[in-house]
Amino acid sequence: MLVLTRKTGESFFIGDDIEITVRSIRGDGVRIAIDAPREVKILRSELKEAREINMESVTPEAAAIDALRSRLKK
Repeated sequence: MLVLTRKTGESFFIGDDIEITVRSIRGDGVRIAIDAPREVKILRSELKEAREINMESVTPEAAAIDALRSRLKK
């Protein structure tokens, strides 16, 4: 993991076309701006985790699918 120190107004690049700029720092919060192409997916970590949990809850287990198949065959 790379750890950088930046001040308000300073930025850094990821690759050639993604720029991250520190907009403001207040208390324990940092406001950042991300300039990236539209096709780059940007998702906050808590939303990514929630999405993964939701996907797990709607993805049936193999045993449940087999049980349903056997019931439908009857």
